[in-house]
Amino acid sequence: MRSINWKYKLIQAAWILIAIGTFILMGAAIQKKEKKSCTEITIEITGGEKEMFINENDVLYLLNGNGNMVGKSMQVIDLRSFENALKKNLWIKNAELFFDNNQVLHVHIEERMPIARVFTDEGTSFYVDSTALRLPLSDRLTARVPVFTGFTSTKDTLASSDSALLQGVVKIGKYILADSFWMAQVAQINITPQATFEMIPTIGNQIIELGDTNNLANKFTRLYAFYKQVWLQNGINAYEKLELQFNNQIVGVRKGASKQWIDSAAKLNAAIAKPLSNTDSISAVKIPSVEKNVTPAISTNSKKNVVGTKQNKVTNNSLSNNRSVKKSKPKARKPKAVMKKVE
Repeated sequence: MRSINWKYKLIQAAWILIAIGTFILMGAAIQKKEKKSCTEITIEITGGEKEMFINENDVLYLLNGNGNMVGKSMQVIDLRSFENALKKNLWIKNAELFFDNNQVLHVHIEERMPIARVFTDEGTSFYVDSTALRLPLSDRLTARVPVFTGFTSTKDTLASSDSALLQGVVKIGKYILADSFWMAQVAQINITPQATFEMIPTIGNQIIELGDTNNLANKFTRLYAFYKQVWLQNGINAYEKLELQFNNQIVGVRKGASKQWIDSAAKLNAAIAKPLSNTDSISAVKIPSVEKNVTPAISTNSKKNVVGTKQNKVTNNSLSNNRSVKKSKPKARKPKAVMKKVE
């Protein structure tokens, strides 16, 4: 007959009793903790480095909507429900709530950050964050962000084309926000009926046609080079329009000139190679490749201005006055009378 290992059985039974006792004690501790009341609420809000569109009072108002949270039994406080209620506020990106061992309720809030402010054709406005989510205005403060005008839709659910347009707004807004120079220089950005963008500068009265958001960094780099080099010679208001849509070049329409359009980069290159007549008024600034910290060189050809990147070598011809004009030699005139000094 097979013998029973009583020693092994006793050890196994002991471990089972220990496990059962542990679970009983944990359950009792949890029940005891849940019977305790909330002693305090601490709130931490992150995300708003400069402006905060939601503060502690706003969070407390949402938490205490059904009565004061402090003093309430922890057993009746549904933390998940409160998290979902807080997330319904559009300015709250994420919310986490938990109790510590001292029955203190910790509330961690992550706030959404506005990237741009958008004005519609109907006169209403809203903010957008980095995910292109539309955010309401605040009565407390106004965010210093790039301003866009001309958005057509005011519907709660946007069409795919309007959603794509807001993505373009976010892309431009992020780029401008990241650079203090552009934050100071760009007054506003208009959305055209063709769903492209044109900028109004703070200094200068030009319209800067940005086009779409493709090659955005390259466009701003070319515009920076134009500011740094060309306007030093032509003046800040020499052009009424600057076009950045064309690759590696800027097309500038001189102030007061009749409107002339160049539809493509190929036409522009042909115009650069063609001698200008006396009525030509478009300057093509060609920048093959330029870094923001490199000052481009300037070469001149009639009234077309071409900017290269030859390490700051500048010709002596002025960009605005480089058309050679032959002047006829004045005929000598014989004076009618000669006066002599009498000593």
